[in-house]
Amino acid sequence: MNKTFPEAETLMLQLLEYKKNNNANCEVWIAPPSIYITTAERIFINNEVGVFAQDISEHASGAFTGEISVDMLKSVNADGSLVSHSERRQYHGETDNNANKKVKALLDAGLTPIYCNGETLEQRKSGQHFDVVKKQTETALFTLSAEEIKKVVIAYEPVWAIGTGETATPQQAQEIHAFIRNLIAEKYGKETADEISILYGGSVKPDNAKEIFAKPDIDGGLIGGASLKIEDFSKIIEGFN
Repeated sequence: MNKTFPEAETLMLQLLEYKKNNNANCEVWIAPPSIYITTAERIFINNEVGVFAQDISEHASGAFTGEISVDMLKSVNADGSLVSHSERRQYHGETDNNANKKVKALLDAGLTPIYCNGETLEQRKSGQHFDVVKKQTETALFTLSAEEIKKVVIAYEPVWAIGTGETATPQQAQEIHAFIRNLIAEKYGKETADEISILYGGSVKPDNAKEIFAKPDIDGGLIGGASLKIEDFSKIIEGFN
């Protein structure tokens, strides 16, 4: 929840200019606050940057004030939505059962879900991180068919490495990414697991992006605060070059 409309518009125009003048070796997507999505679609009219929502409702329509349905999102030409970001879990009590419904709703509408999972500091310190991530992944995604899960992007967010002073090493990130990919391989087969993009969402910054993205099971980043300045965001994008 950052930036007024003029500030957000300026940032998006800066990103468009950057994309036009630089050959990014990766796809670039943004998830602005919902009231800016139509502006983002106008700015990135030629799909230079993918436009996603930060959240959607698990309900199709009805008396759910403040919610956004997948049909609303699709009608403004957005590409998909984040699902169960760690802050949605922490502040709004979202569960993986909610996530499962949202993921299915997005897929049914032909949109891309970016499903977020990850453990807290307490769970990491008590050695529960593998069990937590396993349960999250299985509950939210393993009702899907192989063809459906291929269309899901997974974003691993170690909650303990976001704003706590703790730092996840690239090796720790790779370990969990490989674990998640292996879970999918056991359920759906290696070919399906290899097709899925797994992003890392634990405080990626310009000075650590290249090392993180070099890990074999880390396919990209879910960028937080560092995406709010074009100088930082562009350097992270260049971490793929």
